Amino acid sequence: MRKAAIAVLFLCLAMIAAGCGAAEEAGSGTDAAQETEGADAMRKAEPGTEETDISEEAYTVDTEISEVINDPVFGAYGRLIFPVEDWYYSGDTLGELRLTWYNNIDPDKTVEIVNYMRDHAEAGDTIFYDIYTEEEKAQDPAKEDTGLFFFQGNPGERFAICNAGGGFAYVGAMQDSFPHALELSKKGYNAFALIYRPGADTACEDLARAISFIFEHAQELQVDTSCYSLWGGSAGGRMAAWLGSYGPAAFGGDDLPQPGAVIMQYTGHSDDTENDPPTFACVGDNDGIANWRTMQRRLDMLNALGISTEFHHYPGLSHGFGLGTGTAAEGWLDEAVDFWEAQM
Repeated sequence: MRKAAIAVLFLCLAMIAAGCGAAEEAGSGTDAAQETEGADAMRKAEPGTEETDISEEAYTVDTEISEVINDPVFGAYGRLIFPVEDWYYSGDTLGELRLTWYNNIDPDKTVEIVNYMRDHAEAGDTIFYDIYTEEEKAQDPAKEDTGLFFFQGNPGERFAICNAGGGFAYVGAMQDSFPHALELSKKGYNAFALIYRPGADTACEDLARAISFIFEHAQELQVDTSCYSLWGGSAGGRMAAWLGSYGPAAFGGDDLPQPGAVIMQYTGHSDDTENDPPTFACVGDNDGIANWRTMQRRLDMLNALGISTEFHHYPGLSHGFGLGTGTAAEGWLDEAVDFWEAQM
């Protein structure tokens, strides 16, 4: 009996020892898995790893301009992101971009704009719209170089069209309309940047067509067409003012309302009518192309007609300062938006 009891006791002890060994092995496996997961997490957190690189921007200040133009994500309209009349710009990279008649170009903003475009295009969003049909472009090949870049704001919000300058010789959108449209979209507004044909008459025809296109496709674009605004710098400011004064129908567009506000930068435009919409204008007092006194005189005349106006001139600034980041004009776009909103 004693021998049997001892045998049973040894058997139990052996079973307990075996169980502990198995548990230790299982524990070792769990610890190893946790260590592996921890190591993976560390690798993901380390800068320069593949996981980190995925979230990096596609373009930088060192990216070649030609790389952006030819990026397959943009298709055929990639060539319209920079001036088609390429002798009006210089520089091989985004950071080196220079535009004729423009100052204070911000390379960081250029990079932000093209990355915004690429991100949205890659996500399947429509960021470019033709304003002419294929038949119209076949009849007038110059219309191939037109269209609207769309910087979407909140669905159902009002819209603005931004018109770049360039002396009616080219379209300086990367300084004079893309930055404005992007900032307006951040504020919730639906903003468009127009690429138009050179020449004052054709430029105004294209703007009239663009306004008509947006009104016609307002439901698809999810925009509110009431109290829309027209923005422009230099030659683009003249376009905005002319369409504001006479309406789209005067330039071949549909019979549509005039804009609720016109926002102008650095232009010598001096025409005025008693039907002009409320107008905001700004310019640098060192502008050798658009004299600030000419702009102020026009707004004084509009004000005398009972039309709401607001005027700013900034010390030391030359022509084509765009958003004016880092200059005396910084923040002018916020004031312009306040002016537009006051007309709503």
